[in-house]
Amino acid sequence: MTACAPQGDGGGSAQSEGGDAAAAWPTGDVQIMAPADPGGGWDQTSRAIQEVLDPMVDPSVEVYNVGGAGGTVGIAQFVQNEGDPDQLMTMGSIMVGAIETNDSPVTLEQVTPLVRLLGEYEVVVAPQSSPYQSIEDLVAAMQADVGSVAIAGGSAGGIEQVLAGLLAQEIGADPSAVNYIPHSGGGEALATILSGSVQAGISGIGELQEQIDSGQVRALAVSSPERIEGIDAPTLTEAGLDIELANWRGMVAPPGITPEQEEAIEATLTEMAQGEEWQQVLADRGWDDQFLAGEEFEQFLAEEQERTRGVLEDLGLVGQ
Repeated sequence: MTACAPQGDGGGSAQSEGGDAAAAWPTGDVQIMAPADPGGGWDQTSRAIQEVLDPMVDPSVEVYNVGGAGGTVGIAQFVQNEGDPDQLMTMGSIMVGAIETNDSPVTLEQVTPLVRLLGEYEVVVAPQSSPYQSIEDLVAAMQADVGSVAIAGGSAGGIEQVLAGLLAQEIGADPSAVNYIPHSGGGEALATILSGSVQAGISGIGELQEQIDSGQVRALAVSSPERIEGIDAPTLTEAGLDIELANWRGMVAPPGITPEQEEAIEATLTEMAQGEEWQQVLADRGWDDQFLAGEEFEQFLAEEQERTRGVLEDLGLVGQ
């Protein structure tokens, strides 16, 4: 099965190898929900998808934001689009954790998984006003009094809070005592970090690269297995902390679409992900290509939900 043709090459319907129309997609304007406020990783990813996907489909691709509670406000609204294949939502590991910590009545079992697109490592930073010049300074302060260090990041239960908890766990402190300041999106977290009202922050590298480059924040460490080009900071492993953690992002459709529609959307997103334009986006933003589709993504998502709940239980962020 091939994806829908670009404009000028026969329209936007997916065709089977035998030439029979499997499903016409899209049937109208494609609406992509970024389930967070503007400025964060989901918003950046959604708008990057819009830029690359829009020339591939007819009529057009639009992005809108629904912020709040790590994406759980967005997913509750999104599932109301049952049966509409032109509605898509960007999501990822943060939503998996937020569903657990917010005890969300709407879960990922109620959407149609499509693809995993990318992964992004986290960076631990300090604002200019912070006394911490290195990851060792931050660790020493947390060892002395873990609750005295205010750390800003994304939503409660998201990957940033998990990383803060893992830091505490690694140094023998109580993860549940971490003074973590959650925000509904990366843009809000960035504003708090830049204000100097916290001593440290955690976010995706792409969300803070500009501020690191300009010297507005100091990069203390990255959560990748190897150093990141353009970031003058060690890995957490180099600093003696046995932690590697990546934030992945993907896309889902509403419940109730047909198997043929699901196949057509996945085929189009696969074509997009394999194209030069998307590969350039990944390179420009420092995102890792972690593409999965179909049953492979569904299996990954099921395993990720189980793994995330186990980590959150270990960190005392959700009940056993």
